[in-house]
Amino acid sequence: MSRRRSCVAGAATLLGAGLSLSGCFTERQNEGARIYATHCANCHGAQGEGLQRLIPPLARADYLTKNRANLACLLRKGLQGPLVVNGVEFNQVMPAADSHLTDSQLTNLLNFVQTSWGNQGEVFTISEVSAQLEGCGVVPDSR
Repeated sequence: MSRRRSCVAGAATLLGAGLSLSGCFTERQNEGARIYATHCANCHGAQGEGLQRLIPPLARADYLTKNRANLACLLRKGLQGPLVVNGVEFNQVMPAADSHLTDSQLTNLLNFVQTSWGNQGEVFTISEVSAQLEGCGVVPDSR
């Protein structure tokens, strides 16, 4: 039996037994929000509002769509120097997430930001984030 068929058969068995598959995913379901609250909200704000002209907003930020191809590297390596968000220039240092967040965690964080506070960005896949990280000189983790 193919792997897909066995997964479908397993799901059907679980559903037939009255169990829900949603419990399989709840542990990581809100991981992006938790990571944001822990690592990002102190600067970018609980609602992604930023801090006046010091720290850029993430809510409805045009920077996210214009720079999608570099967002994973920005998180992993940090940022120093000017950037423009919604027509306003910001020039503060953003610390790197470096290696304390896995590729999976970075993906969940990016997807949380991409879909929160009025942002309607396309969600990332882990393979897309890993490829971006390889492109910026970071060896993807195997965690």
